[in-house]
Amino acid sequence: MPSPLRFLPCMHVRSGKHFERAYRRGSRARAGQLLVIAVDNGLDTTRLGLSVGKRIWKHAHRRNRVRRVFREAFRLAHPQLPVGVDLILIPAAPQLEPDLEQVKSELIKLAHKAHQRLLQKQAAEEACA
Repeated sequence: MPSPLRFLPCMHVRSGKHFERAYRRGSRARAGQLLVIAVDNGLDTTRLGLSVGKRIWKHAHRRNRVRRVFREAFRLAHPQLPVGVDLILIPAAPQLEPDLEQVKSELIKLAHKAHQRLLQKQAAEEACA
């Protein structure tokens, strides 16, 4: 039985079409360390996508550090995140030096905030239809 805190391959958002769908239909929430985009994925698990641009971080080792911290925060916070959504994490500030504990707490708060906005948006769309 896998550990409940393992970061499994099925928890990754890798497809470009899934990122595009999140950017078009997703709801956003922002804080000091990160921007979270949430969109329903139709699955019974929460998945993570990372968007860390080369334009801001010229060196790969800095981009990879940001990705590692975001991935670890997701792994640790996974039981507390909404189920059935894709979460796209984007650094909120240029040249960010992320702090794991701060990113983790922001992720939990922002994921729920973005998910609530998504549910409100879906309810409004259903009311108009």
